[in-house]
Amino acid sequence: MTIASDFDYRRPATLEEAVALLAGCDRPLLLAGGTDVIPWLRNGLASPGMVVDIKAVPGLDRIEWRDGAVHIGSLVTFSDLIASEEVAATIPVLAEASHTVASVGVRNRATLVGNLCSAVPSCDAGPALLVLDAAVEVVGPDGQRGIPITEWFRGVRRTSLGPGEIVTGIAIPDPGRHGACYVKLSRYRGEDLAQVGVAVLVRPGGESRVAFGAVAPVPFRAPAIEEYLAGRALDDDTRAGLAPLVDAAISPIDDMRASKEYRYHMSRVMLLRGLAAAAARLEGGGPPYGEQVI
Repeated sequence: MTIASDFDYRRPATLEEAVALLAGCDRPLLLAGGTDVIPWLRNGLASPGMVVDIKAVPGLDRIEWRDGAVHIGSLVTFSDLIASEEVAATIPVLAEASHTVASVGVRNRATLVGNLCSAVPSCDAGPALLVLDAAVEVVGPDGQRGIPITEWFRGVRRTSLGPGEIVTGIAIPDPGRHGACYVKLSRYRGEDLAQVGVAVLVRPGGESRVAFGAVAPVPFRAPAIEEYLAGRALDDDTRAGLAPLVDAAISPIDDMRASKEYRYHMSRVMLLRGLAAAAARLEGGGPPYGEQVI
């Protein structure tokens, strides 16, 4: 299938040039990995006046530790995250989530930031970054700013990115000692979008963070569940009390991948298994990161 619409194509050599191009165009569209953008163009889901290809902008392909945080540039792919020793040592749940994205070929091109900017309800990056308390780093006509990940998603395919702004990367503060788990329900064979995604992070002292994807218009943290879990052992009484809280937190739909009833049921199952795996990993046991628990 060919691309039917006409648009200008620009490949800026600097971030400043990219920002200037966005400011001078009414309907710009950024291109990084292209695994979402190219299908949108081919299927007529996007009709930009200009495509701004940022792959030549230097410095956006780095994963580095600075100022107490892991900084992930906007050109870093999911395969880069899987291969990164820095990620494996400090935030392995992000590599675990990256393993679940599509196929090897897609992961070699698709970027973490692109996945966030697409802002589909089932994006795999969303739940993992939510429990990691990430911030989205952007630059635009008014300078630089950071957007907490909890404020990033505004609706289906809608984000907090302002006119003329470009995401330069993601900053993830050091979570310290922790255990975490990303659980994805999809087809048992072949690549697929998430039917349900659940991320869990637990820390010493009883703190738990929980986030869901694909069961609401946007990926989201679940504060009521986190408050309920605070300081509790994951015993039978605690497990029994989780089910109504999960049902109250999520709002799944019926679609071609799963019914809403199935999503309700699996969200409960996946949260329990994610919590158990995260708690075991906190203590140095449990399944290795990357080994799915469903």
